[in-house]
Amino acid sequence: MGRQSKLTDAQWEKIGKRLLAGESPSALAREFGVSKSTISGRFSERVQNVKDVANQIVATENALSKLNISEQIAARSLADDLKAISEHLAGAARFGAATAHRLSGIAHNKASEIDDAAPMDEGSRTALGNIAVLTKMANEASEIGLNLLKANKDTIDELNKRGADESSPVNPARGTVFKIVRPA
Repeated sequence: MGRQSKLTDAQWEKIGKRLLAGESPSALAREFGVSKSTISGRFSERVQNVKDVANQIVATENALSKLNISEQIAARSLADDLKAISEHLAGAARFGAATAHRLSGIAHNKASEIDDAAPMDEGSRTALGNIAVLTKMANEASEIGLNLLKANKDTIDELNKRGADESSPVNPARGTVFKIVRPA
């Protein structure tokens, strides 16, 4: 487990905001009594990500302003639709995963109906057939979630890496943008 920070979360938040406002890491390090490398290690990637997103927003707003009013409305409407689709797919993935989990549990319980001494008798064959059907349904129910995970593999890997590198847990649901994936 990593060493405890001598700064509070509120102090780190203040440092992050001041870095974004353009203050130097060296000056902030002196003021807060930590090393510049500690501040840079904690914030350099985050500050760059915020700046990149801010630049993307400015570029998007500039591009949007070059469209006529009806095209701007159409672009915003399409963006809203894409966000809604993404949220609905994420919800479908959650429900599908829960359904897959439940069906897998039922299939697991059905396995107790198989007679180990006579696995091919009538009762065992019926149980095996039921298990096969339940397992197939569970696998199909999990497809949307699996497709979203595959589409966002790089994001998930980065979140997992970041979670292992930092003392605070990462909330993968916050800020994750799902790509729209159509089933194959």
